[in-house]
Amino acid sequence: MRRTTLFLAAFALLCCGGAEAQTARQWRDSLAVLNRKIDALPFSSDLHLKKAAVNIELGQWDYAIDEYSLVLRNDPGNLAALFYRAYAYASTRRYGEAKGDYGAFLASVPRSFEARLGLAHVCMKLGESQEAANELDLLVEHFPDSAAAYAARADFERRQGSYTTALYDWGKAVELAPGNADYQISRVDLLLELGEKKAAAKALDEMVERGTPRGLLRQWYKKCGK
Repeated sequence: MRRTTLFLAAFALLCCGGAEAQTARQWRDSLAVLNRKIDALPFSSDLHLKKAAVNIELGQWDYAIDEYSLVLRNDPGNLAALFYRAYAYASTRRYGEAKGDYGAFLASVPRSFEARLGLAHVCMKLGESQEAANELDLLVEHFPDSAAAYAARADFERRQGSYTTALYDWGKAVELAPGNADYQISRVDLLLELGEKKAAAKALDEMVERGTPRGLLRQWYKKCGK
């Protein structure tokens, strides 16, 4: 499992690394080079995966999906194609197809943080709240030291109106990542929503003690009556 996870990480860097330095024209030039190689050489999963990654950079989601599908027809066990096709499906709001691919991927790599979170997301979009909750519970179970896992579950719980459990999870996220201002503010916002102004002010004071300038928190202090 570890080797598979490392492969996916390496693949992501290979295909997307340096994306910010590339212009759209440069990506189109890269695509032209890849198309020539694909036409000249025998079938290569690697080339088609690279082409799909460039398609995504250019916003050509359907072309990317076609490339990943082609790779999977020739190499059904290709986890990179399965994972990124799920991502492409979700990005084009084809949530049912994305759910199927994320599920198939997780059958092989059950402890993939990104795939588990992706599956929870598409379940939310499909209105399958209980299934989304189950996936987020598994995410926290598999990654108990991940602030991001608790934050994802907290955000979902708040949207569902489960404020007590959301407050607990925001607290865990802050505990695990005390320097993350977004988590701290999300916790403060929830405390204010619950009318817990004193607790919210205390949380703001803790942020200031950790180094956040008080001036940046003025609007939240004002909501606390300070």
